Amino acid sequence: MKHHPSFSPISLPACAAALLCASLAQAQTLPLVTITGRAADAPVNVGGFGETPIAKLPLQAAVLSADRLLDAGITALSGLTDADASVSDAYNAAGYVSYLKIRGYDLDNRFNYRRDGMPINAETALNLANKSSVEIFKGTSGIQAGTSAPGGLVNLIVKRPTSNLTTLTAGVSQRGTVDAALDWSRRMGAGEQFGLRVNVEAAQLKPDLRDAQGNRQLFAVAGDWRVAPQTLIEAEFEWNRQSQPSQPGFSLLGDKLPSAQAIDPRINLNNQPWSQPVVFDNQHASLRIQQRLNADWTAEAHLATQHLKSDDRLAYAYGCTAADGSYYGDRYCPDGTFDMYDFRSENERRDTDALNLSLAGKFYAAGMKHELQTGVLASRFKSRFQVQAYNWVGTGNIDGSVRTPADSSLTNQTTNRDEHSTEFYARDAVHLSTDWQAWAGLRHTRLSRDSVQTDGSQSTHYTQALTTPWLGLSVNLSPQLLAYGSWGEGMESDVTPNKPRYTAPGQALAALKSRQFELGLKAGSNTVDWSVAYFDISQPVWRDIGACVDTAPGSCAHQADGTDHHQGIEAQADLKWNAGSGGGLLASAMKLKARREGSADPTLNGLRPVNVSENNLRLQGRQNIEALPGLQLQMGLIYEGPRAVLPDNSLQIGGWTRLDAGIRLDQNFGQHLATWRVGVDNLSDRRAWRESPYQYGHVYLYPLAPRTWRTSFEMSL
Repeated sequence: MKHHPSFSPISLPACAAALLCASLAQAQTLPLVTITGRAADAPVNVGGFGETPIAKLPLQAAVLSADRLLDAGITALSGLTDADASVSDAYNAAGYVSYLKIRGYDLDNRFNYRRDGMPINAETALNLANKSSVEIFKGTSGIQAGTSAPGGLVNLIVKRPTSNLTTLTAGVSQRGTVDAALDWSRRMGAGEQFGLRVNVEAAQLKPDLRDAQGNRQLFAVAGDWRVAPQTLIEAEFEWNRQSQPSQPGFSLLGDKLPSAQAIDPRINLNNQPWSQPVVFDNQHASLRIQQRLNADWTAEAHLATQHLKSDDRLAYAYGCTAADGSYYGDRYCPDGTFDMYDFRSENERRDTDALNLSLAGKFYAAGMKHELQTGVLASRFKSRFQVQAYNWVGTGNIDGSVRTPADSSLTNQTTNRDEHSTEFYARDAVHLSTDWQAWAGLRHTRLSRDSVQTDGSQSTHYTQALTTPWLGLSVNLSPQLLAYGSWGEGMESDVTPNKPRYTAPGQALAALKSRQFELGLKAGSNTVDWSVAYFDISQPVWRDIGACVDTAPGSCAHQADGTDHHQGIEAQADLKWNAGSGGGLLASAMKLKARREGSADPTLNGLRPVNVSENNLRLQGRQNIEALPGLQLQMGLIYEGPRAVLPDNSLQIGGWTRLDAGIRLDQNFGQHLATWRVGVDNLSDRRAWRESPYQYGHVYLYPLAPRTWRTSFEMSL
């Protein structure tokens, strides 16, 4: 039986969501103004239904344009947490891979990310300088991805050739981070049949976090050839590199949650003389051919490849051995000391190849119009690692004052992986009548996965066939108001860890099947686009049961035990004032109830997952100054909290609020446009614990970044 969430009436985001919904009911009384480029009119490719705009889809999604990312100073995927209330941090350390949650579920960086709709591996630093937008799909994604964690998908849209364009951008932030970029595009040939776009970026990174200086570079080129009115060929290549020391987290001090007020957020515990940067070298390329067969049908072939190389290195703080011999395995010692390890995993290789063949078109059957998309996606993933260094080198302290010797001895085996998958899919949007529309999708996935330790031991192999359906129904209550309901499934696939302590090491597990139903309202006009949705997602949980002693074979069983159940309400709006005042407000809020249910251990039932914020609010206001044409004032507010710190929920970090401010000035110089941006993040210099990831069996705490200013200049020639 489904249980409905009991929402606290006094939480800030819940109140904001209620006020937002109430105010939107009166939105039609606002003066009308012609607005171009409305977000609700934009298609969302990751939704899976072609060019259908967001406002007409029975699902929740967001499209963040490159211009909006620039205004907010977002240069990494971790920055998406500032833009949408459904997205939050999962383990976001400076200089490292971005980890995100959507609707409270951790995204899997191997399976929940796309680039122009094609699967990619996000266990790297993905550059946004050559991306025209970032799409965020919210909810179980079984018809978009063969296997993926519940919660949603992130899709990066590459900038493609456009009309003649040359844009130069330069920026600087507080401690001396300097970056410069070029975006150049031309159309050439008879009838402008050829297009070329080049993006170049270089940055010297000097963040407020100490001992974290680094650099970043990108070179990307995209071209197209309009062979004929019915044929389009597109090709692109991207190379990017980031080199920067990463950031270990703080932690509990014994049984005590340290005060964020007493911790300097600029301290980087990765400050040993032997600390080296984490280096990400990435290459992406794709070839896409679109062939219009007739007025109603289009065929497409899309080939994509990704090659990642990483050197992952860290002065790694993990647990502590106290002076009295007590061992704290998941936190630091009460006196602020911790065990320091020299971790080095160099020459990590991750390769992904994918080919998608699809057919999309319109037809009539039984007197109803169908919009069908069908195809097959074949993908191959390979990861290759070397023996790692993971060696205890001494004791550190949270004030960053202790120096330890290095030990780069290669002592730790790791796991190489191979995967092949073939996914057959079909999606149909059926127009039942003028106002009613049915939506259906089905994806069948065949997996083959292998893994083996770098020394050749502990090999596993399994195959699996998975089928994930999705259904939706929508109705136009008025020309500007849509109501919908949807239901769908998603899948994750894994094996029992191949360790002697397990009763069936290396055995394929039954796929984790997530289920979601969602009810929503959407509306749009020239003054406001808004949506409200209720979602309910559940997924089985795997747990180790038994003594689980490494020296005792068969002492541990890895089996399904209960579910993670997430229920929530999302509300979002894009409100535009009238032409006289020239401004607007982007608002989103989420109230989430995430609980463990149905476990054989009654002490686990009713507990919240760690590092999941129950209340989230994002407000981003903008106001043009009529007396100074081209000047726009911007303000932002972010609220999150509370979060559970420990799996038993005995400790939590409270909510926090961050204020941001910015100014944007657009100036015309003849036919050229110059844009100045100045921003201040964390205007009040608020001190708080931003997130509390429980990673690798250890509690970590990451603080809010201190007050930081940034400025940039953009010139379109």
